[in-house]
Amino acid sequence: QVQLGESGGGLVQAGGSLTLSCTASERTVSPYTMGWFRQAPGKEREFVGRIEIYVIGVYTYYADSVKGRFTISRDNAKNTVYLQMDRLKPEDTAVYYCAGRAGGSSTWDPWGQGTQVTVSS
Repeated sequence: QVQLGESGGGLVQAGGSLTLSCTASERTVSPYTMGWFRQAPGKEREFVGRIEIYVIGVYTYYADSVKGRFTISRDNAKNTVYLQMDRLKPEDTAVYYCAGRAGGSSTWDPWGQGTQVTVSS
C-alpha cells in the first residue's frame, strides 16, 4: 500500500507563495492520479486540483477558486507531486491533503496526513 506524506505548509502573508510537497513511499504505476484537497475550519473538504499521469502524458485540472494561482507538478525521480500556490488569499487558509487514485478507481486512497496553510491578511 502506497503511503503519502505532505510537507511545506506554514504561515504566509496574503499575496505570498508556498509550495507543498506530497511524497509517495514507492513509485506509482501509471495511469495514476494525485489530487490535492483542503479543509478549512467548519467547512467540508474541497477539491483543489489533480494531476493525471499516463504513459503518454500528464494532465492537470484545478478548481475555479485556485485556477491561475495554483500549479501542480511532479518529479518522478523523487516520487513527489508539488502544489505551487501563488497570490495566496486569506480564504486559502486550510489543512491541505494529498491523495492518490489508481487508474480506473473512483476512490481516493491513500491520503496523506495533511499540512496546515495559514494566510494572514
